Amino acid sequence: MQGKLESPEWVAAVASIIGAEKGKEVARGLTDAIDVAVEHEGTALIAFHKDASPDVLHHTLEPAGRRHYLERYLDGPYLLDPLYQLALRSKKPSLCRFRDELPDRFRSSQYYRQYCERTHLLDEMDYVAPVSRNTTVVLVIGRRNRMFSKSELHRLELIEPMMQATIQRIWRAWMARSADSRGKDDVHKRLTECFENFGQSVLTRRERDVSQLLLRGHSSKSIARELSIAPGTVMVHKRNLFGKLGISSQYELFSLLIDDLGRI
Repeated sequence: MQGKLESPEWVAAVASIIGAEKGKEVARGLTDAIDVAVEHEGTALIAFHKDASPDVLHHTLEPAGRRHYLERYLDGPYLLDPLYQLALRSKKPSLCRFRDELPDRFRSSQYYRQYCERTHLLDEMDYVAPVSRNTTVVLVIGRRNRMFSKSELHRLELIEPMMQATIQRIWRAWMARSADSRGKDDVHKRLTECFENFGQSVLTRRERDVSQLLLRGHSSKSIARELSIAPGTVMVHKRNLFGKLGISSQYELFSLLIDDLGRI
């Protein structure tokens, strides 16, 4: 089980992290170490902020993947990402399986179909590393061909202390060289306000609450639990908000939101 962590390749990957001087070199060493520990089809290191749009610190996506997924994702849809929600509420370092953090109807949501499904990932593991009061960095490890096995999950658990320490080091290097982010902060503020106020000209506050949870992939039963109301009341709110917005499906609801975000 631990043979990979005793191999010359693992020793070389760890040595490259220890010997690296620049943040980018540390990040490459981190992905080299993951390459040895488990088979996967790509990694991304993303900093999620409470008061700014995310930063992609490092990734191994091909150019087309970055253009079609990351760049579109950063235009605003990240607000619907369960990983973004997880990062905002995380207070301790952890290793999570993405599928365990999903709302009950997430795979039926338009966000999933437009962004997650197109990555063709079958399984995903995430190292979650709170680096400050307002920022959590997540190392995403994706796999397309099969689920991570118990032995691979155990291996990822064994190396978590090193992964967490390395993520903290990469973040410090990023902060040391990053430019003034006030412009990016303003964009995030406007995107967040757009999402929170979506439909406010015609929808009640409760109808907006329901629409936001629908967009994030919650079922009527899950929305009822989140808002402490009856499932039947959720259905009434859903019917009313669809009528007021002149739509008949969650696809149209998602499209309206994306159109609004695109104007930011």
